[in-house]
Amino acid sequence: MSRRRSPPRKAAEQSIEHRILLTATLCLLAGGAVMVYSASSARTLLTGQGDGTMYLVKYLTYGAIGFVALHLATRLHLDVVRRATPILLGVAFVLCALVKVPGIGIEVNGATRWLGAGPIQFQPSELMKLALVLYAVHLLALRPKVVQSVREVASPLLLVAGGAAVLIASQPDLGTALVCSFAMAALLVAAGMPVRVLAILGGTAVAAILLFAMAAPYRRARLTSFLDPWSQAGDAGFQSVQGQIALGSGGVFGRGLGESVQKIFYLPEAHTDFILAVIGEELGVVGVLGLLFLYGLIAFAGLRVAKTARGPYAQLLATGVTSLILCQALLNVFTVLGLAPLTGVPLPFISSGSSSLLVLLAAMGLLLNVAGGGRSDLKALRTPDRARSGDAAKRGDRSGRDGGPRRAGAGGRRSAAS
Repeated sequence: MSRRRSPPRKAAEQSIEHRILLTATLCLLAGGAVMVYSASSARTLLTGQGDGTMYLVKYLTYGAIGFVALHLATRLHLDVVRRATPILLGVAFVLCALVKVPGIGIEVNGATRWLGAGPIQFQPSELMKLALVLYAVHLLALRPKVVQSVREVASPLLLVAGGAAVLIASQPDLGTALVCSFAMAALLVAAGMPVRVLAILGGTAVAAILLFAMAAPYRRARLTSFLDPWSQAGDAGFQSVQGQIALGSGGVFGRGLGESVQKIFYLPEAHTDFILAVIGEELGVVGVLGLLFLYGLIAFAGLRVAKTARGPYAQLLATGVTSLILCQALLNVFTVLGLAPLTGVPLPFISSGSSSLLVLLAAMGLLLNVAGGGRSDLKALRTPDRARSGDAAKRGDRSGRDGGPRRAGAGGRRSAAS
């Protein structure tokens, strides 16, 4: 009698959130490649830096490496990520400290934020962003009760996050420090921090940021020019004004791809921090809204993944990665629109920022991992009250089995009836 062959098993279908996240990321990468070339080619040709494809090749190279990191991150067990978090955080702290060592850190435009040599450079503060999110996720999933008071959350979490923020801001890189702070705040809200505690921490953070911004003349000039950039259009408000001119001259449908004037002669950092202004000038309001729609898809799908994830660690990880991407995107958008001071933060997946592109693609891989059903075996620590109540319940159960007093139930009634 011949044995009947069973049909081959179908591969598990990915969730709709997984497909939305991957599609939005690929669309952003494709748009980023086009806009990086458009924003940089004319200026590089005029300054004699090759055939105009230098920044495009760099973007494609780091994007390919980042996509490999994304693919690997989607396949990792989340417990491997959790166990590697202390090592990653330690490496990030060491690298951020090395940036401050004379002769090791690379200075560009008055800021010392990079390590490396020649065209191969890396910005350790970008790695610190992801490391801090992973550390906070691990801690809040393991000890969920720490968010109930300022004292409990200060020692394990705020001390580490605050130290990292100070180290990053001293490079100086206030924009990345703000992104880290916003992502931490989103995680604390998701972990259930009471409004009173959150208000205390938020007020303290705002006061510290204002003091830091007012401590140096150039940061003070950026803050005052943000309030009225047109009054300082030739000095501290120059970049902000040129960005607003680019956005305004694009109209509804834009001048056309590659037709921006501001990117050639006027707008500094057109292919990095202010690439949104070039998008607005060449593709108009329609192009900017299309970009915001893609970020909205990431927000929708990422928060849906966080809501349906299995276990507190996976839920907080999805929340943290989604918040990290969105906080950086919103800070860049607000800066270009003139709604926030200049911060020097690249637009996620769009700007020609190699370190940011690598790290955020790896972070997106972790989000896709959770969307694909990734989970962690981490169990939250029990509080002393819970432990005592659990032990008491076990003792009561043992006493019932060992002949102690038992509550009358269906079994007792059946014995009386017999």
